This record gives sequence, C-alpha cells and structure tokens, in this order.
Amino acid sequence: MKIVVLMKPVPDTWGPRVLSLETGLSDRAASETVLDEIGERALEAALRHAESASDVEVVVLTMAPEAAQSTLRKGLAMGAASAVHVADERLAGADLGRTAEVLAAALRRGGFDLVIAGDASTDGVGGVLVPWLAELLDVPAITRLESLEITTDAVRGTRATDGGSMVAQAALPAIVSITEALPDPRFPALRGIMNAKKKPVEQLTLDDLEVEADETASPRSIMTAVAERPPRAAGEIITDEGDAGERIAAFLADRRLA
Repeated sequence: MKIVVLMKPVPDTWGPRVLSLETGLSDRAASETVLDEIGERALEAALRHAESASDVEVVVLTMAPEAAQSTLRKGLAMGAASAVHVADERLAGADLGRTAEVLAAALRRGGFDLVIAGDASTDGVGGVLVPWLAELLDVPAITRLESLEITTDAVRGTRATDGGSMVAQAALPAIVSITEALPDPRFPALRGIMNAKKKPVEQLTLDDLEVEADETASPRSIMTAVAERPPRAAGEIITDEGDAGERIAAFLADRRLA
C-alpha cells in the first residue's frame, strides 16, 4: 500500500503574518517557514498505520518554493520513506484551483492507494483542496475525519455533523482529510533526523508533470482588493443603573447577535 501525505510549508503560526498590499499574497519572508501542524498530524496517522501493517510505503508530497525543501525533510525525519517536492517559479501565487491541478498531476504520476491531508492549512484556510483533488482524480473523498481506520482495501472514520457524528467509509484508492482531533504528531528522534538526510526527495517542475506552464494559467482567480486590518476599537462599558439588561440586549440586537 502506498500512502501519500500532503504537507504544506506555512508561515509560523506564532510569528508575524504579513499580507502584501500590492499583490494580496502572504509575505513568506516575514516569518520563519514551518510545516503546517495539521499536515504533521496527517503524517502521524499514516505512520501509525505503517507501523501496525506490513508492506506500507509512506510518501510526503508538497507544492512549495525550492527553499522549502529543508522544511520538508522534517516529514522524512518523522518517518516517511521519501518525499516529492513540486517546485516551479511559474507557480508563484497559484490559487486553490491551480494547486489542485498540479498536485493531482503529481499524484497520477507517482500513484497512490490513499491520500491523507489536513482539513485546512493555517495560512489559506481554504478547506476545499481535498474534494477538488478527488474530483480531478475521480476517487472518493471523506473530509474532516475525527478518527481514521485504514484496511487493505478501504478507509473509514468518524466525522462530526450538526446533530452528532457519522461513520463514513470509502473503497481504495481514496483521499481523506483529518482534523485536529487526531493524535499529536511525534517529535523526530535524532536517528530519524540523521536518516532523513539520506532519504530521496524527488523535485518536479510543471514540465515534468506535463501541466500547462503558460503564465496566464496561474492563478485562475485574483484578489480584487486588500487592506490592512483596522485597529481594534475600544469596547463599550455598560454601568448598571437599573437598565443594564435592556441595554445589553439592545447592544446584541444591533449587531444581530441575539
């Protein structure tokens, strides 16, 4: 079985987040680049299955600038067997549609039985990549899983609903996304860090994937306006003079919160 885990280098969650007012894109140089934790949780789920089953290969896949390869090696240090890194300057500013097209091409090229991803990245928070990939690859998708069980021919898990929870199952090949309800990712051991330097990282371009490289193909959508977040205004203090309840109710009603 071949499990491919989608991982994304993102700006550090605890560092500054800067949006370019000229391009509408995130300024990646404004803070340290790290692997998105939700992707690490997805890798943890794949590695746990690999440890409990035989003949399971775990591969990490990312589409990111060439400089992100050092960050990607953390996935190898955690235990992945190899990595595939799609790096091409022509993908700068790629939107979700373009990203899905490129990742789908990489998955077709390498093959897979199961693809595991996080439900949404911490920088874009789009949350639509997995169903988009499933549509392009013509495989079933199960999103936002809070538990994950993998067998030789199927994948299943529990996902939350408005009224409780449901159990969903799909035959392989398939693609799933997981939430933060799954176990925390492991810390790479020293041995894993040393072995990661020897593990293969295949670097691909649009030409390798035979994907259209025309400059107008990336992105397909654009940001029409962007502005800095306005400074936080001072809150309103309500002193109880016998009518505090009515004033609070009116305050909430004015903001459609009640």
